[in-house]
Amino acid sequence: MPDVLELAKELIRRRSVTPDDAGCQALVAARLERAGFACERMRFGAVDNLFATHGDPSGPTLLLLGHTDVVPPGPREDWTSDPFEPEVRGGVLYGRGAADMKGSVAAFVLAAERFVAGHPDHPGRLALLLTSDEEGDAIDGVRRVARTFAGRGERIDWCITGEPSSTARLGDLLRVGRRGSLTGTLRVRGIQGHVAYPEQARNPIHQALPALHELASRRWDDGYESFPPTSLQMSNIEAGTGASNVIPGELRVVFNLRYNPHWDADRLVAECEQVLHGHGLEFTLDWHRSGEPYYTPEGPLRATAREVLAGYAGAPPEESTGGGTSDARFIAPLGAQCIEVGPVNASIHKVDENVAVADLERLPGLYLEMVRGMLVR
Repeated sequence: MPDVLELAKELIRRRSVTPDDAGCQALVAARLERAGFACERMRFGAVDNLFATHGDPSGPTLLLLGHTDVVPPGPREDWTSDPFEPEVRGGVLYGRGAADMKGSVAAFVLAAERFVAGHPDHPGRLALLLTSDEEGDAIDGVRRVARTFAGRGERIDWCITGEPSSTARLGDLLRVGRRGSLTGTLRVRGIQGHVAYPEQARNPIHQALPALHELASRRWDDGYESFPPTSLQMSNIEAGTGASNVIPGELRVVFNLRYNPHWDADRLVAECEQVLHGHGLEFTLDWHRSGEPYYTPEGPLRATAREVLAGYAGAPPEESTGGGTSDARFIAPLGAQCIEVGPVNASIHKVDENVAVADLERLPGLYLEMVRGMLVR
């Protein structure tokens, strides 16, 4: 499938810095419509979403899930070549989005075209969902689409996300779940004053330290199946005027919890707020819920993926729930079993992002085998 490289290049040339799709989805839709797919454009706010389907919706649905947006490239002078002018050097394709995840999107399109050409009357339904809001706020992308799906009773049985999951070689890792992510922005109020007169002030740093220590040192759980233990990490702390002789009037702390299926966001919110109240703090706490954890147990999707990936990597893949978050966290609550399979992730979000051309050209065949395994096995 040599034209997967050309399609990937065409997608990279479109400067789709989140949430701008920059015409990527129109390019994909035109190809899929020629192949017989029905394409539904779903634009919410500044975000474009494309839902393409082929087959019988009364049967099981296999969804290929991806995104067309990319992160900003940073200074042009840091790149060896223009991040939005794809270039092949030494058998490697360079450009923003090459690995995350325009290469996978191109491979999805090729796999879908080949599948329906070979199985025009296939059982069930093959679907492709693309968004331009995965790298950004993730509000009007798959999160919003999933709510729409739920409202109209859209059936999704299995989901393959094309995020770059491989570590050293194509197919060496199969993502079978992801942790939930919950971010808290804490503001502890004190009373500003002169450091020489602490009795006339209330230092929010001193007040908050015992509570912060309790949160940071807590062992939340011992893990869950293949999930690591839940972790709370503080990422930002701010207080003070910059002067050494002023007790600050407020302390601001940002922290994040990455949690396994032992927990849900509501329970973690309650636990954290109970600790803070227990220390008598005067505070406000704003929460951002990125998504709940999901986990795909052993079954036909994992078994099919494991068999296919072993053939590509030369050994059974590691089955992992590590890493950050993906849009599969919005599809899993619809009742879908979700996995993530994609190219090597060593260069994602970096200067000179790249994917090996040999891996890219094998990727459509990898996805095609998975689709066949699930819909025509």
